[in-house]
Amino acid sequence: MAGTLAACGSSGGDQGSGDSKTVTLVSHDSWAASKDVIAAFEKQSGYKVDVLEDGDAGQAVNKAILTKDNPQGDVFFGVDNTLLSRALDNGLFQPYEAKGSDRIKAEYRADQGKHRVTPVDTGDICVNYDKKYFADHKLEPPKSFDDLVKPQYKNLLVTENASASSPGLGFLLGTAAKYGDDGWQGYWKKLKANGVKVVDGWEQAYNEEFSGSAGGKKAKGDRPLVVSYASSPPVEVVYADPKPGAAPTGVAQGTCFRQVEYAGLLSNAENTKGGKAFLDFLISERFQEDMPLNMFVYPVREGAQVPPEFVKFGPQAKDPETMAPAKIADHRDQWVKSWTSLVLK
Repeated sequence: MAGTLAACGSSGGDQGSGDSKTVTLVSHDSWAASKDVIAAFEKQSGYKVDVLEDGDAGQAVNKAILTKDNPQGDVFFGVDNTLLSRALDNGLFQPYEAKGSDRIKAEYRADQGKHRVTPVDTGDICVNYDKKYFADHKLEPPKSFDDLVKPQYKNLLVTENASASSPGLGFLLGTAAKYGDDGWQGYWKKLKANGVKVVDGWEQAYNEEFSGSAGGKKAKGDRPLVVSYASSPPVEVVYADPKPGAAPTGVAQGTCFRQVEYAGLLSNAENTKGGKAFLDFLISERFQEDMPLNMFVYPVREGAQVPPEFVKFGPQAKDPETMAPAKIADHRDQWVKSWTSLVLK
């Protein structure tokens, strides 16, 4: 993961003048990019990149909205389709159509009329399972949302708080897409009765509570099911030493919700010129092909190549749940409120 750097303000000039030689990116804690790729952008553009990581995606978006009149940086990366309407309705971004936008796959585009956000990556929020646990217990891992409420999976699942965490919210929306407006609450009642554990964010869920991850093993995590991503298994291969021939974790394909992440030029950005250049860079072929093994997400650019280990160990879900952005906008806050009352109280 990229280290957190202090944000640098403009060295002079009027707000929005673009005089600063620093571009400050505000993001969630999962931002990462290869040093040589960032260095190439800095050399080509003449701008130095500073990164300010600001917690889980949900926390980072909320903080960006609260500070929008005097933003912490120039570009925000990491608002996804579950929170997009909140960011747009609060005026977080100013319009900019990034160079290369025509190469973005049509299914990932949003806000086409105003171009306030640029799609950067996509992934699937899904339940991951610890293969060793299920083999040792001679138990078939769950395959679907329906399976998770069965008695044999009692006290095995950990998920994230839907009010603060992007994957937690995505998992909630997946259940709403699957069971409908009238059925998702009944499903969560069953899930709660079956011992689901809720923690604040992804880092805690995956790297502390989940028994199948390298971090979870060290932390003696005891939950063999976790809400994470379809692209999480390659992490357990790429960073292992020695590298295993197969991923130690698997994905319950019937529990997936499609996520798209966006970046945008913050409304009161100090360095608008640098911010625009950085948005162009985020959808360039070089950055898009660098992303998979850094942030473990899929590119949105047509023709961008994905590394073989990513394809082998973390293929995209074949039939994920999806939801129209307008429906998310209309129901998200009420669903989260109902979920909080139902699951956390």
